[in-house]
Amino acid sequence: MQPDMQAQAAWPYPFWIAHRGAGKERPENTLIAFEHGSACGYAMFECDVKLSADGVPFLLHDDTLDRTTRGRGQADALPWAELAQLDAGGWHSDDCAGEPLPTLADIAAYCQQQGAALNIEIKPMPGQEAATGHAVALAARQLWQGQTVPPLLSSFQPAALQAAQQAAPELPRALLLETPWSGWAAVAAELQCVAIVFQQRRLDASLMQQARAQGWRVLCYTANSAADVQRLRALGVDGIITDAMGWARSPAQA
Repeated sequence: MQPDMQAQAAWPYPFWIAHRGAGKERPENTLIAFEHGSACGYAMFECDVKLSADGVPFLLHDDTLDRTTRGRGQADALPWAELAQLDAGGWHSDDCAGEPLPTLADIAAYCQQQGAALNIEIKPMPGQEAATGHAVALAARQLWQGQTVPPLLSSFQPAALQAAQQAAPELPRALLLETPWSGWAAVAAELQCVAIVFQQRRLDASLMQQARAQGWRVLCYTANSAADVQRLRALGVDGIITDAMGWARSPAQA
């Protein structure tokens, strides 16, 4: 099944995408990270979204709370009312202490206020791929209703993307690939993906040609060095996800 070529032609997303809000300069996946990214000139962001114990979509990368909050244990073990009380900034720096975890609704409101686009990585807990993909897609449909540019839904998990496709087929999808695996292109086609997001070190001219032959846009993560950016731009990628906050206002954008 081929992707929607009309949707491909009307690619609405900026080239530079701030990783987890603002890379490493602010606590990842928090509102102050997004605010910092905006101040650095970014008009598109990437973030990770999973579900609380009571089904609220919120931002967190890891399966546990330990690394990026003052909480402990499984990320889906607590209801949102308890997750909302956690300090998600103090691990990064004293200046960010007390910064809470945001919901997807919080980030949607911020992005729309700023006129910024969003790449939502559906980041399910193990065994919750379908449930998370379904819930995140439905939430995104509601939160971006009436907006000109929808969020781009991506995931490493085909089951999450399949559930998102079934729940909100109008929202664009992208398959994330750390290392291309056998049959990935057929899966992406079946999911009617509009883009493939490659680990930047894995992307070469052959993969680029394969993606272009299917009509897919190509994004890469996480490119931070000038050498990596130069190589990817020479390959003709459509977007770069980065931790380096200088690129959005760099001459490399031209």
